[in-house]
Amino acid sequence: QVQLVESGGGLVQAGGSLRLSCAASGRISSISVMGWYRQAPGKQRDMVATITRAGSTSYADSVKGRFTISRDNALNTVYLQMNSLKPEDTAVYYCRADYFLGRLPSWGQGTQVTVSS
Repeated sequence: QVQLVESGGGLVQAGGSLRLSCAASGRISSISVMGWYRQAPGKQRDMVATITRAGSTSYADSVKGRFTISRDNALNTVYLQMNSLKPEDTAVYYCRADYFLGRLPSWGQGTQVTVSS
């Protein structure tokens, strides 16, 4: 099993930047993809960005050009650099790990990001 701990959330003004971190521990070698998801009040949890063990990335259209996902070589830590933040980016951001063998994914506890206008 893998444990995920997010950090780096907070309150920022529109146009500002934040960097989220997700530290993974446990059976990290079983992870195939790590990603960031977000959930605003009353809305479903949506994918923001993902990165594979090989380094391939994907982004939601709403964050392309503003957010960048990256990771260290061992997938111990995954980052989400968020620039040009907008009020609509306000949400709880969750880190997620997907596995090679199709097991259910693991989730972190979430970190709040609030962007004021």
